This record gives sequence, structure tokens and C-alpha cells, in this order.
Amino acid sequence: MKKQYTLGLALLVTSLWGTSTWAATEVQFWHAFTGRLGELVAEQIETFNASQSDYTVVGTHKGNYSETLNSGIAAFRAKEQPHILMVFEVGTATMMGAKGAIKPVYEVMAGSDSKFDPDAYIGSVKGYYTTTDGEMLSLPFNSSTPVLWVNKDALKAAGVDPEVDLSTWEKVGEVLDKVKASGSECPLTTAWQSWVHLENLSAYHNVPFASKDNGFGGTDTELAFNGELQVKHIQTMGDWAKEGKFFYAGRRNEGGANFRAGECALFTESSAGYAGINAEAKFEFAVRPLPYWEGAEGAPQNTIIGGASLWVMTGHEDEEYEGVAAFLSFLSTDDIQAKWHQDTGYLPITSAAGDKTKADGFYDENPGTDIAVMQMTAKEPTPNSKGLRLGSFDQIRGIIDEELEAVWTGDKDAQTAMDSAVERGNKLLRRFEQANK
Repeated sequence: MKKQYTLGLALLVTSLWGTSTWAATEVQFWHAFTGRLGELVAEQIETFNASQSDYTVVGTHKGNYSETLNSGIAAFRAKEQPHILMVFEVGTATMMGAKGAIKPVYEVMAGSDSKFDPDAYIGSVKGYYTTTDGEMLSLPFNSSTPVLWVNKDALKAAGVDPEVDLSTWEKVGEVLDKVKASGSECPLTTAWQSWVHLENLSAYHNVPFASKDNGFGGTDTELAFNGELQVKHIQTMGDWAKEGKFFYAGRRNEGGANFRAGECALFTESSAGYAGINAEAKFEFAVRPLPYWEGAEGAPQNTIIGGASLWVMTGHEDEEYEGVAAFLSFLSTDDIQAKWHQDTGYLPITSAAGDKTKADGFYDENPGTDIAVMQMTAKEPTPNSKGLRLGSFDQIRGIIDEELEAVWTGDKDAQTAMDSAVERGNKLLRRFEQANK
């Protein structure tokens, strides 16, 4: 049976340590989680606080990912910044460009007595948050990758074998035809449309999303997701939308509610959808690898991560950074990481945590929960599949969303929409480049 860190354990540890006669050093941690994920973060914080008496981590929800990033920026300008700020992966370049605002994790850990081995982290995760010299800038925390969620009951109701091969988009299209013909109003839906259907599509097929190794090679990068493969995929999705086979629910994870309610047969979403789906679904579900297009050279390659990392902000005392280091080290321990992975569907950020999860028998008891890990680690990342490091990318995603919505409604064809998104996005990249020279 796998070890469980619970509030009861936290209280037991507290009782054994007794009440401290001195004030513990406080560490402020701002994050973007609510619901079940918020509960699990609170559990991690409670467990850490109960495990020692020197530091007290205080977690604060600051809104969604964009709102949390903006809150951190505003707080830094007001000199009221937290010690630790959760920032989603598309904010990486923005944080790197925030001169004087961040204290790199490798510096924080080097100045402490806490355990830190950068080689322990999974390469495809660590690489997203490191310098070209391999120095870790922020700590990977909740790293996910997109997969295909399947409502097996909905497939059965449509007369489709629930174990049907869904490995390619061609085969997905055939299944959508049957599900639509059965009367379904939601054969397929998606969350995070840009992340899944452009960013990961590009990486999974080993084609560039942007020049300069997707921005890792410098800020003088240009967008390139208006290529033949990306346009083919988006046009196909647009055709499916017109035919009633793809139901668009919103830019974030609005489609998750439809899938969890049993309304949709297929759902492209983060592997971290596991927490909500497992808790709410009243139907038999399965997880499959993200589909790819037949004949695309090198596909499937590897998908890239989403989620967020933890950035340490400047302007605090040395003893407070000791507390930050202790907490970051705690979050990376095998037991904590394995439990986080098993509870949420997020990737284990260390190889040891993945090995522990396998040894615990979790993958055997929950088939498919290892797909995200295999999808990320089966192949060595290429310059096209290492990740994205683009300035102003949150705003660029907003542009992409607008153009994709024009395709879904039939107002634009895919080539016109993607050309427009690239042109508009490049203007933001040039501004970011000038601001960071």
C-alpha cells in the first residue's frame, strides 16, 4: 500500500514536536489552485509545516494562472512580493526577462543546507525551466501533458467498441462519424485549445512552433505555426465543428464540465484532468495517448509540458530563503512527488517518484495513468519538442484563441486564421525583444 501524507499525520507530527517557544519564519506562497487541486496543495503545505518547527509556509490563492502572474508582478512593483510565486509555463520568458525580480532556484539551493540534485529531475520537464547551461531557474511543480480522455460508455451507446484504436486523427475522425450519427451533440471537445492543438501538435509531429528552437535560442524568434501540418489539423477541426462532431466550450477548461457530466465521448485535455474526472465521472473512462497524423515524419515524437513552476522572488532575508529552500526540497521528495502524481495526474518531476509509483502498483491498479509519463519520456526531445520560451506568450495565446474561434465558427479558413495569428503574434515578440535588449 502506498504511503499517504494526510492531515492526521500532520497533526501527529505537530503533537510530537510540541509547541514552539519562538516564532517560525514565515514563507509566503502564491498559487493558482482551487477545488481538489487547491485541497491537495493545502495538504502539502500542512504536512511540511508539521514536519518541522523552523518555518511556516502560508499558501494564498491569487486567481487563475494569468491573474496569479499579474498579481506577482504588481506585488513586486509595490515591494510586497511573496517568497514563492506559481507561474504557468507560458510565463517562463516573462519571468526570465523580469530583471531584478527573481532569485534563480539554483542560487537559492546553493546557499542553503537543503538537499538538491538537479540531475534527479526528468529531463523533458527540467529542460523547460533551465538556462542553456543547465542551471535551474524555477522548480517544476505541476507539470502535465495533453492526452485523450475517453468516455467508454458513450462509445458503447454509439455502437463503437470502447477499446477502438484511437492512435491517429484519421481513426478519431472515423469514430466521430459514428458517434455523431448516433445522435450525440458532443462527440469531441477540448480544453486549452492552443496548448493541445497547436503547441503540442507541433512538438508531437516534430515541426517548429517558432524559429530559434521555439525561442530557446534567443528573443529574436518568429512564430511558425502556420505551416502545412498545423493548418491541416486546424482545418480538420474546423470542418468537424461545422459538422457537429467537435463541440467548442471555451478557451480554458470549460469543456471539462461537459466531459465529466458524461455529455462527450472524447476529450483532449491535460493528464491532470485525472483528479476531477476520477472524482466526478459516473461513467467508465479511459485515457489514451494524444493522437497523431499518419504519415507525418517522426511522429509521434514527444509532447511538451503545461502546468506551472515555482519562482523565487528577490527582496527577502537570508533566513527566509532557507525556509524557501527547505520547502522546495520537501516538494521534490519521492513520497511527496509520488503522491502528488497519483492524486492529480500531473507528471512526477523526478525519476525516482515515477519509479516509486510503479513499485506501489498504482499503474497496474489504474491503467493508463502512466501514458503521460511515457508520452513525455519515450523519445529524447528535439529542438522542436523541448518546449516553448516565447515572450508575451500569454497575450499571444489570446490572439491564437481569437483566430481559432474564427475557424470554429466558419468565419475564416485555417490558413487565413493561422497567418493572421502569426503576423499579430510576431508584433508582440518584436516588442518583447526590444524591451529585453
